[in-house]
Amino acid sequence: MEENRTRKSMLLHSCCGPCSTAVITRLIPDYRITLFFYNPNITDAGEYGLRRDEQRRFLEEFSREKSVSIAFLEGDSHAEIFFDAVQGLEDEPEGGRRCEACFSLRLTETAAQAAAGGYDCFDTTLSVSPHKDYDAIVRIGQNLARAYSVPFAGGNYKKKNGFAESVTLSERYGLYRQSYCGCDFSRRDR
Repeated sequence: MEENRTRKSMLLHSCCGPCSTAVITRLIPDYRITLFFYNPNITDAGEYGLRRDEQRRFLEEFSREKSVSIAFLEGDSHAEIFFDAVQGLEDEPEGGRRCEACFSLRLTETAAQAAAGGYDCFDTTLSVSPHKDYDAIVRIGQNLARAYSVPFAGGNYKKKNGFAESVTLSERYGLYRQSYCGCDFSRRDR
């Protein structure tokens, strides 16, 4: 465990277990990870619970299998936080300004938690998805890094077949894979 002390600490925002698989696999050699499950955008309580529980199950199985320790931190799940953040953007298309407001909401809380917790940096699993705008995520993350004085790692985890790797790992661990991002609007548009 001595090498564990030499790795930087990262607060990693995760949208779900499946997206976290490939990202954690890539980051664990270089970082001591605390996974931050902060997703008030998952507006259906049953869906939220299922995704949170699958995230925890993956972390437990992965940690046991790899003999690593990954802490779990859960943020506030009240959907009202999300609806307030996207007010006026309800009719935006999927991938538009509403999604950027959602990224900003979740990354702002991640940056705030990273600063308060004394982490060396923060990042998000959102960028593993081919459906998420990497440039928007990085722009938001870098602005928050300046505001909170905590570096944003900004990994582009869809590179080197990251999404395909997450699908393979999700199948291997038997994870529930959702068909929409989590908000009522994306469910409506699917």
